[in-house]
Amino acid sequence: MTDVFQQINDFLLSALNSVNGFMGTMLVVVLGVTALWFTIATKGVQFRLIGDILRLLVRDDDKAIKKGGGKHVSSFQAFMVSIASRVGTGNLAGVATAIVIGGPGAIFWMWVMALIGSANAFIESTLAQLYKIKGKDSFIGGPAYYISKGLKKKWFAVLFAVSIIVCFGFANNIVQSNTISLAYVTAFGVDPIIMSIALTVLTLLIIFGGIQRIAKFSSVVVPVMAVAYLIVSIVIIGLHIEKVPEVFMLIVQNAFGYGQVLGGGVGMAIMYGFQRGLFSNEAGEGSAPNVAATATTGHPVKQGLIQSLGVFTDTLLICSCTAFIILCSGVYGNGHSGIELTQDALSSQIGSFGATFIAIIILCFAFTSVIGNYYYGECNLYFLTRNSKVMFAYRVLVGMMVFVGGVATLDLAWGIMDFTLAIMATTNLVAILLLGKYAVRCLNDYMRQRKEGKNPVYRRSAIPEISKDTECWPD
Repeated sequence: MTDVFQQINDFLLSALNSVNGFMGTMLVVVLGVTALWFTIATKGVQFRLIGDILRLLVRDDDKAIKKGGGKHVSSFQAFMVSIASRVGTGNLAGVATAIVIGGPGAIFWMWVMALIGSANAFIESTLAQLYKIKGKDSFIGGPAYYISKGLKKKWFAVLFAVSIIVCFGFANNIVQSNTISLAYVTAFGVDPIIMSIALTVLTLLIIFGGIQRIAKFSSVVVPVMAVAYLIVSIVIIGLHIEKVPEVFMLIVQNAFGYGQVLGGGVGMAIMYGFQRGLFSNEAGEGSAPNVAATATTGHPVKQGLIQSLGVFTDTLLICSCTAFIILCSGVYGNGHSGIELTQDALSSQIGSFGATFIAIIILCFAFTSVIGNYYYGECNLYFLTRNSKVMFAYRVLVGMMVFVGGVATLDLAWGIMDFTLAIMATTNLVAILLLGKYAVRCLNDYMRQRKEGKNPVYRRSAIPEISKDTECWPD
């Protein structure tokens, strides 16, 4: 029986690898062009409005619109749920894989992806707010909704909805639980089956509570886990501060093909840097807008700005910490990859506790991603059907995928993820290229009001030609 499963695994992996190369290259090109275009179109909104971004995150300007009672998802909670999904295996295992396959230069291209890709995050999240609808417990929206209402292409919206359900509800959660399982085998020798059962039970307990429980869970766990990892990373980097300039130069030189250490070449560095950067920070792929739409806010641009910060937080902070730990340790050529390499690197710095610490952190990072990923799928399943039995079945299937991921192979899990991600992201990028002009007009409206000294509030009359499709905003 084991031989049969191995043959199936090898066949699937071979088939995926044969198409992922082409699809990955296509996605990198479209992603880069789109990010540059929106950076120019918004005049670098992710850089010039950084002050507004930080202020919106820590201060609620829209308390007045929430006084009517009822359930609300705050901008901060929506931000935390999106961070919960962004900060996961890509920050620990994905960075390690990028370094091993693409060389240290892949990290440079991850940075580039974050800097320009945050413009994509701004556009897609602003559109999600603009075209959101009212749900039972919160607003609901995302690419499927703005494609259907904005482009009037129901079939294209259905394509996206199906692809994100498969990508995040199933494939991405296989990757997350797979990485947790590997981490606990390395640190504690826990049987993967036992770990998978535990993860499945915890997942089902939370996701059956809906977006309110998911938002509350994420707003508590995410800040704690991120700060803990950053503190340990800063301490380790500080202890090896003399190596930091050397590591930085290694990254930059390898990014442009000079002094290759692992033979990845410039093409491999760019490819894996962009691919793993996209997987980690999710900018432009159409996932974060699903939770961005849930926030109760006075202007679509406010949530768009906050979500662009999520890209910086994910890549420029957390991914960079992982990269510097690995490269300072010098263990990245030991034959390991993924989460095991990150554990090896940390253990070489702080002893055997390193593997234990990473196992605990990855449990938090990846498990919160599982929860966030589930909601992305639920939001789009709600777009396809509101049948309660179908929704129940989806929740059960998500639990099954979490279990399967814990006992699957890492290569197959990543292969499925890359394949489904390429389909989903390409669909969303086409949509935001066609609808992005409305997000830019929203930004102009926001800037006009801010210059007048007002707290910007959006009204449908600001863009009259789409007023009938933006039902959640006042006249």
